[in-house]
Amino acid sequence: MDDLTFSARRVASPARPSDAPADLEVRFRTLVQSPLRAGILRYLSARPDESFDVESLMQTFGRLRLDVENCLHELVEFRVARVVPGTPPQYAAARPPDPAVADLLDGFLERRAAVSMEDQSPSVQRFREMIGRDEKMLIVFEWIRTAAKSDISVLILGPTGSGKEVVARMIHELSPRGVAKFQAVNCAALPDTLFESEIFGYEKGAFTGAHDRKPGRLELADEGTLFLDEIGDMSLIAQAKLLRVLEERRFERLGGHKSISVDFRLISATNRPLEQFVRDNRFREDLYYRVNAFAIRLPSLRERQVDIPVLAQRFLGRYCAAQGVPLDSKDFSREALDLLAAYSWPGNIRELESTVSRAALSAPGRTIRARDVEFLHATGPAHQQPSDRLPSLADAERAHIVRVLEAVKWNKKEAARVLDISRGTLYRKIVEYALEPEARSAGKRGHGDD
Repeated sequence: MDDLTFSARRVASPARPSDAPADLEVRFRTLVQSPLRAGILRYLSARPDESFDVESLMQTFGRLRLDVENCLHELVEFRVARVVPGTPPQYAAARPPDPAVADLLDGFLERRAAVSMEDQSPSVQRFREMIGRDEKMLIVFEWIRTAAKSDISVLILGPTGSGKEVVARMIHELSPRGVAKFQAVNCAALPDTLFESEIFGYEKGAFTGAHDRKPGRLELADEGTLFLDEIGDMSLIAQAKLLRVLEERRFERLGGHKSISVDFRLISATNRPLEQFVRDNRFREDLYYRVNAFAIRLPSLRERQVDIPVLAQRFLGRYCAAQGVPLDSKDFSREALDLLAAYSWPGNIRELESTVSRAALSAPGRTIRARDVEFLHATGPAHQQPSDRLPSLADAERAHIVRVLEAVKWNKKEAARVLDISRGTLYRKIVEYALEPEARSAGKRGHGDD
């Protein structure tokens, strides 16, 4: 938690004239040895005419509230930052009254800041854009930092469009393997006929058209990371071959006889209910425990509704920057933001970003109106725009499943009976359509959920 184990009041109390210079320097060095405290101090000092609340600093540094509040408390006690009264209170840079402390602060600010691994990671910067006011994504960030410290296999769970590959790349880039390659494979787009050649590679002449030797993704991921996206769509045959590699850390190219040793870190992702797949014998139990040593669950956008307007404004700013126009050249009307906030977002952040870009492009003036917002999935409860389009089969199926689930108060066993499908199929449909119970009924579900 960024070096917060020592006593803040004892180590970082305000500087006093009676302090010996050597002792004062030691205490100041202790204050700024934490990357987070040092980062906040530099951030505030670089913007002397501005003040920031805790929430904005949480988003900027990707840290939980308690971490940020503790660091700010220590900076204020050392008188290198000050509190600006208000609701909520804000924090700004301060010039220490003690000349000795002021000299130490100037020396610190003159030194070039060390660039952290997080600041060097492109995926971290992308992930920070996905952080809003809800702390759920900050908790995910802490899980990512924890996972990056070891070589443990990670399973990333989350609906489509929630940023699973961004998280996988973050873990890789923040880990000791970050200097090596990151190999991503989409298992859903990989049939059995191509699995071996793609994962293991092949020798020249292994099959018709194999004119040269080709290394597989495993070989390319040596000393790096192999990311298997949508691992829940992998066939049982492919699962068995993957399990063997995970156990032996050796493989042979297709058409070859030489055993090749490989050292890689495995990260997997899925939007499928793997536990149910294991019960249905659709996913090997032994492989499940191999890939699920450490699980990270990404929340859907619907689970952090308060973030939707924040992210929409952020994506609008990015759109304006990409078009080379001022960031304030486009803005949302109140009605447009209300419409975005009420939509169910089955495509999550990815869908929100594309929806904002389409709305900005179609809006004739500076203000994006509700009529300029067009959703890809027109069956959500918030979609009030009139349309003559007949519902697709998928739209009708989604709406019917929602009606049944609501009618039985989200008792999935009962819903599967009414729909005349297996519970495994129902779980798959729930994930596919990103269905969730209304917040008002979430507290009533109890043990009937299963």
